[in-house]
Amino acid sequence: MIRYIDVHKSFGTNHVLRGMTLDVPKGESMVIIGGSGTGKSVALKCVLGLIQPDSGRIEVEGDGAQDRDAFLARFGMLFQGGALFDSLPVWQNVAFRLLRGSLKRPRAEAHEIAIEKLRRVGLKPDVADRLPAELSGGMQKRVGLARAIAAEPEIIFFDEPTTGLDPIMAGVINELIREIVVEMGATAVTITHDMTSVRAIADRVAMLHGGKIRWTGPVAQMDDSGDPYLDQFIHGRAEGPIEAVR
Repeated sequence: MIRYIDVHKSFGTNHVLRGMTLDVPKGESMVIIGGSGTGKSVALKCVLGLIQPDSGRIEVEGDGAQDRDAFLARFGMLFQGGALFDSLPVWQNVAFRLLRGSLKRPRAEAHEIAIEKLRRVGLKPDVADRLPAELSGGMQKRVGLARAIAAEPEIIFFDEPTTGLDPIMAGVINELIREIVVEMGATAVTITHDMTSVRAIADRVAMLHGGKIRWTGPVAQMDDSGDPYLDQFIHGRAEGPIEAVR
């Protein structure tokens, strides 16, 4: 569904992506792991066109000559910090893309879809008219997930989906992500350094280090990869080829 071909991106003297090559199969859940500052978020932003690679190519299946609105309509995203609009009630946050632009629906229909998506993530309809500030962190994350799936996207990005959540709520969010991706038949790309999330939601795993993909394969093969970088990362060892920033 998504193909990175020798993608390079630098910011001044900071060389973030140094020839990233990766295939994301259609209908599968790919999790990209790696330490902070290794370029995971940059890799996502390059697909969305928020950042232009310096060289290399990114292909999205069937992108053809679509205009930008049509292209972006294929994607949904759950942002790391929730990124909800403080001044909008919950239902308008969920239905944000359905109330404007190329995906615009009648207001009543958008409201109905928002209520349905909130139910799907375990939130009752009475949450719909609240403001984000009135919700707990876990509830805000669910609202963000409902917004990510509101327009029935083909591809969903999850940026550190369990950051800031307690272990129980993180488990709930991981289960929801897994269920929803399977139900929708969507292609999912998650970036995280939370190994519990990796094991819960991944079909395949790719490790990004030094601006390149060090290893990629089925999640079941991750523990026996034989790659010293991946082995050090997944077991959280201080000693190994990855130098800890002190």
